Amino acid sequence: MSQASVDSIIARAERVFGEVARPQHFTNRDHCCECRDHDEELQPFTPATIPRCSLGNMAWDPITFCTDEAFRYWLPGMIRVVLTENGDDNYYEQFVWHLNAVEGGHDRYAACTDEERVVVAETLAFLLEHRSEEIERECAAGDLLCAIEIWSN
Repeated sequence: MSQASVDSIIARAERVFGEVARPQHFTNRDHCCECRDHDEELQPFTPATIPRCSLGNMAWDPITFCTDEAFRYWLPGMIRVVLTENGDDNYYEQFVWHLNAVEGGHDRYAACTDEERVVVAETLAFLLEHRSEEIERECAAGDLLCAIEIWSN
């Protein structure tokens, strides 16, 4: 995998999504204590600084509770994490799940601009080309192909 390609995708994501204003709150924090906890988890970070651990796991995932505006704000950070991570605690499965899911009435694809969708589609294509062993190990090829189909339209 070419580090230059990774850096290029991350830089493009930062540029394209950099126009998305940081929301005051990332979730409907008044909805419940879990929404408030997720909002508080994300508050100290920016997309450039959010660590993998603050993106949670499939059972406790702050991005799931984010508004569409907040989801767009966090996408460059999510892309950075998924492209630069290594080791067993990978973000791949959560990342693809978010891109396939219609969560709590949100349509993440519809919330994005055409240019933002292209960046996401390029990220997914890169993962397919350069992470095939990981994808097969996680039995996640079908989910990735579904996401590519959605985001490439």
